[in-house]
Amino acid sequence: MIHESAENYLETILRIRNEQGKVRSIDIARALNFSKPSISRAMRLLRQNECITMNEEGWIELLPKGERIANEILERHQLLSKWLIMLGVDPEIATQDACKMEHDLSKETFEKLKLHIASEHPEL
Repeated sequence: MIHESAENYLETILRIRNEQGKVRSIDIARALNFSKPSISRAMRLLRQNECITMNEEGWIELLPKGERIANEILERHQLLSKWLIMLGVDPEIATQDACKMEHDLSKETFEKLKLHIASEHPEL
């Protein structure tokens, strides 16, 4: 089982990689507004959990386990944010609420919610 904070780090790594192509610890620190030592500790734990690898130059790569988790969290975040915005929630609040919800929903509940949203709003 991976903790919510690790899921957030993995999602952030994926987002940065998708935007910039490569990721370093400093990119994560800037994105999350965390200190470099906090990021270094988190990256060490993610390496120990076989979620990421880091080369000598400091470039971070997602390993298959990390990639899977990051994609799951990102999918949850994007779908929940869009859905809440469609319900009329202010976009900033929707994004914050989606971030809280994405970690706590069971896989079964998210899949049922995803099917329901898709049936009601296929554009999402």
